[in-house]
Amino acid sequence: MNNLTLEDIAEQTGVSRSTVSRVINNQSNVSEKVRSRVLNVIQNTNFHPNAAARTLASQRSWTIGLILPLSVSFFFTDPYYPNLTKGIAQACNQNNYTLAFFLVSNKEDEEKMYPRIARKGFLDGVLVQSGHHGDQGIIGTMIDMNIPTVVIGRPFRSDNVSYVDIDNINSSFNAVSHLVRLGHKKIGIITGPLESTVGIDRLEGYRKALTERNLSYNENLVVVGDFTEPGGYYAMQKLLLYKPDAIFAASDAMAMGAMRAINDAKLRIPDDIALIGFDDLPMSSYSNIQLTTVRQPVVESGIRTVETLIDIIEHGSKHPQHIILDTKLIIRNSCGANRKMMV
Repeated sequence: MNNLTLEDIAEQTGVSRSTVSRVINNQSNVSEKVRSRVLNVIQNTNFHPNAAARTLASQRSWTIGLILPLSVSFFFTDPYYPNLTKGIAQACNQNNYTLAFFLVSNKEDEEKMYPRIARKGFLDGVLVQSGHHGDQGIIGTMIDMNIPTVVIGRPFRSDNVSYVDIDNINSSFNAVSHLVRLGHKKIGIITGPLESTVGIDRLEGYRKALTERNLSYNENLVVVGDFTEPGGYYAMQKLLLYKPDAIFAASDAMAMGAMRAINDAKLRIPDDIALIGFDDLPMSSYSNIQLTTVRQPVVESGIRTVETLIDIIEHGSKHPQHIILDTKLIIRNSCGANRKMMV
């Protein structure tokens, strides 16, 4: 039994390797019930942690880097990112890690960042906010430097890297299908940037919903946005020329911009145009017309990326981990469903 690994203990106790490690290291953020179960298995199997691994662990920096590439230039203005960072910081605190930020605003920043990250003992691992085609270079460099890495959002090349994401295609499909079920036939979309996997996947879900519901795909009803409120406003102004009866906006921020453009055009939501967003950020339920939206677990995504990275740091990883979190369509006033149910 002395050849048991942390994976064996985790399997026998029904918990993750990270949880077993936290019990062994006597960290506080484990319930007493789980701690007792793990300790019982350790005692019964006469398990002893690998001494060399423990020595290596003691030499770690207990610091995780969060890299925010140039493609995330609206980090400080998009409410999605503070919620994501909240989850990341919460998980770091719970696991006794320090979080270091790397804001990459240009190629020069990127080149200066690499020697710092590669410095021995500086970081135990990195998180990369990605999904944009231009971020592949940063991800590839992290892998080449053999630094434990987890990507937030599916990267364009995902075969050799771990990431945490949601099913953007299915989530978008469900939102647009809901509009079709409500009787809408001329449904427009404000997409995210099509240099990103998020923008591409949410557009794909839109197309899939139209195809399966026997509605034609009209390029005039597709406008590319940039995940910002002003971007949603200008995209909606273009869509209004083609008189859509419903809009799916690929983010709540863009949906709020679309809502403002619809109001400025003296049209009513949902009577003239139904509207669905994506994210379920706090602002979506604070407006006068509460927004129907796809709720994604933004804070949980931050937590899971940190937990996945710690798992890789502490135990290594034979294969990249691809973690897909669930979403839920939250029905409020803007799609008109509540009004139809009352009729």
